[in-house]
Order: sequence, then C-alpha cells, then structure tokens
Amino acid sequence: QVQLVESGGGLVQAGGSLRLSCAASGRTFSSYAMGWFRQAPGKEREFVAAISWSGDNTYYADSVKGRFTISRDNAKNTVYLQMNSLKPEDTAVYYCAVKVYSGSYYYSPAYDYWGQGTQVTVSS
Repeated sequence: QVQLVESGGGLVQAGGSLRLSCAASGRTFSSYAMGWFRQAPGKEREFVAAISWSGDNTYYADSVKGRFTISRDNAKNTVYLQMNSLKPEDTAVYYCAVKVYSGSYYYSPAYDYWGQGTQVTVSS
C-alpha cells in the first residue's frame, strides 16, 4: 500500500508560479514511476506529467510542455511539479499517482495509487 499527500496548491495570478509536492509513504517509493494528473470542473481527469522511477525519463502533456517541470527526490520520497507561466486554463484539482506495474505513463488507469488532490486556481 502507498499513501500519497499533495501540497502546494493555492491561488495565483496568471503568469505566476507554484510548486506542488507529493509525499509518499508505505511501499518503496524509489521503485515506481510517478505521475501528475488534473481535473477541472465538468471535465475528465487529464495527464499532466510523469517521471520514471530513476528520474531519468520525464513525460509531459503538450499543454504544459515548456512551462511545467516534474522532478523527484527519492531520498525524501517526494515528487514535485514546478509550474511556471500559469494560465487560467491550468485551474484544476491536481493529483499525484503511483504507477506500480507496466502501462502507459499517459493513461490514468495505469496508475495504482492516488492522492487526495490539491486545488490550483489561476486568476486572470
């Protein structure tokens, strides 16, 4: 079992920055890929970014490429999402997730454990 707790969300003006954190406990964090997803009101959950267990490989949705950066610190059992140049359309609840088994990084059903989410609101 893995427990995930996100933090760092909040209200920010367009063009601003936020850094989300996801602290993991339970199983061996460093063995698993991690991802960030988001869900806006009335919309389906969508992929944002993912990182391999080693941190060597990262993956991004086209909508955030060049603005968001995913990273991890296996010594701290934490994955981060640095979000720069935020836009109102980035407003959503952001979730981190653990991918234990094989499967697409971009596909939410491939992830096995989820956090409770943290709200990000970007005002125009």
